[in-house]
Amino acid sequence: MSDEVEVPESHPRYESLLTRHRIERGVDRGITSRQGLIAQGRGEAYDYLLGERTIESADRAERAAAAHLLRADRAVISVNGNAAALVPGELVELAEATGAALEVNLFNRTEERMRAIAEFLREHGATEVLGLEADGRIPGLDHERGKVDADGIGAADVVLVPLEDGDRAKALGEMGKTELVVDLNPLSRSAQVATVPMIDNIVRAIPNVTDHARELRDDPDAQAEAIEAFDADEALSAAERAIREGE
Repeated sequence: MSDEVEVPESHPRYESLLTRHRIERGVDRGITSRQGLIAQGRGEAYDYLLGERTIESADRAERAAAAHLLRADRAVISVNGNAAALVPGELVELAEATGAALEVNLFNRTEERMRAIAEFLREHGATEVLGLEADGRIPGLDHERGKVDADGIGAADVVLVPLEDGDRAKALGEMGKTELVVDLNPLSRSAQVATVPMIDNIVRAIPNVTDHARELRDDPDAQAEAIEAFDADEALSAAERAIREGE
């Protein structure tokens, strides 16, 4: 994804500044809500504490997530405004690598934003984007993120939900779905209830999941091993240690 603002690669905050500009442009295009700016700042703080790197436990989680997507009967990648602004092309590549569908899902939902995000994903190579119909509902959720496509997230057995709301994460789990979460805060509700919590920055996590998926695609035994070897509680504990102790 090209950036309109020139940031020299020698700048010590190069990657951080790029992501900030992407969120700003997302707001300008009507993709990201203004509340998304606050969420981005909160995530940056945790990424700083993690050393702005993919820790070993996060890489194992991303490998397990790739395996779950490949083995799913119906996998769906949920896309909100921040995810669309930060990694649109990367989400499309992951969908192509795993056979997953893309579905737009927003807390601050308007038809204009839904169409803008769907069009932005198409500009980055998506051929089909779900979520505009929203003819299904997640039980127990009264807000707009409870609206889903019945044939998309509603029918999915595996859902990748980057930058998720904790109550929806919990509700999806209660529906029996395997939930793959990208969240920089290991103490967040979404990370705590996820089948596979990936405590990593989305700009690193999504490409890494794609790389693992391409490696694992034709190896069912390796897929099973990646899933069996992953322990969510251990991953969350490792992320907490990394934040506290810089491990």
